[in-house]
Amino acid sequence: MKFTAPRRLHWLLLISAVVIFVDRLTKTWVTLRIPFGGAIPVVPHFLRITHWTNEGAAFSLFANTASPNTVRWTLVCFTLVAALAVLVAMVYLGDRFTLTTFALALVFAGALGNVHDRIAYGSVVDFIEVHIFGYHWPDFNIADTAIVTGACLLLLDSLLPKERTSD
Repeated sequence: MKFTAPRRLHWLLLISAVVIFVDRLTKTWVTLRIPFGGAIPVVPHFLRITHWTNEGAAFSLFANTASPNTVRWTLVCFTLVAALAVLVAMVYLGDRFTLTTFALALVFAGALGNVHDRIAYGSVVDFIEVHIFGYHWPDFNIADTAIVTGACLLLLDSLLPKERTSD
């Protein structure tokens, strides 16, 4: 009889659901409370909560194209395929709770958070604005933060030494 480790997938999906909920909550709050183009200073000369939209990809790539509808649906399709691949990896690795599976849960949530906006509204709400030493970082949101954090954790995990198991 082979021992099967308890499944952790439901916890990973719960993490994703919480991130998606916070992403939707913050985007809704910004949309209702801050006029488009407006801003609320949080830390002067460093952090503001703004209200912008992004019709393109990361860093507004492809935002000013001649065929925005094509860009929108191409990004939707690409994101859904990527999210499906991440979900498959989460299901496959779902018997363990590791840095990798946690990172995948974040990437999955971020992808779904932004794809929801693209499908429902045609663009993504961005609202976190950071200035560092006079450099203005492009505005982003909670979903973007989850994707980048997940990607960084995956990179970190790939660099960490792995324990060897004897079979």
